[in-house]
Amino acid sequence: MVELEREGDVFVLTMDDGENRWNTSFVRAFAEALDEVEASEGPAALVTRSSSEKFFSNGLDLAWLSAEGEHRGGDRKVFGAEFMALMGRLITLPLPSVAVINGHAFGAGFMCALCHDVRYMRSDRGFICANEVELGMRIPDAELALFRHKIPMNAFFETVQLARRWTGPDAKEAGIVQGTAELDGLLEAATRRAAELARLGANREVYGGMKERIYGENSALDTPHGAGYLLKHAHDH
Repeated sequence: MVELEREGDVFVLTMDDGENRWNTSFVRAFAEALDEVEASEGPAALVTRSSSEKFFSNGLDLAWLSAEGEHRGGDRKVFGAEFMALMGRLITLPLPSVAVINGHAFGAGFMCALCHDVRYMRSDRGFICANEVELGMRIPDAELALFRHKIPMNAFFETVQLARRWTGPDAKEAGIVQGTAELDGLLEAATRRAAELARLGANREVYGGMKERIYGENSALDTPHGAGYLLKHAHDH
């Protein structure tokens, strides 16, 4: 389901399960790969890609969720908690991470891409979309918080409320992704950027600690006080 290779300072995690739909087995395979990445020392960065040219990740494994009996997707009861915990781990990964959106990224797949520090998206085809509203589902608070932290406000509303499907060029213009390229140059561009950032992963405590201050408990972005107050009372924080 998931393969992990290392090229110099860059770990390349390849999702290799067709449309890469999320179920418990897929979550655990992804988490196992992160175990190896986090166990490394020194400069390092993570690149996440898909073996499919059409899909980065097509969201939840709905066929698995609606099936009866045993399934290769694993235990349905624990999925929600384990998936959200994995996304929380990914967004606070103590080294730089780059998502290579080489195909459609819907719902949970879009969440996975957003949990990376940097995103590169295919420019010639493919969409990213939070399509829960179209499916008659409410977006959970944790997912809304992720979108709000990662997407500029004008694009945030179009994404979560209007279920806008973003192309690569539109997503870059809106600030959702940081770079675009055609398929044949996409992985190279993302890997090159990851290699440039790998030096920041040498100090995991600082890099991961900064992410916790941005996205973790008592986030500096979510404090009840504004920037002016915090600046005037910096000695208290």
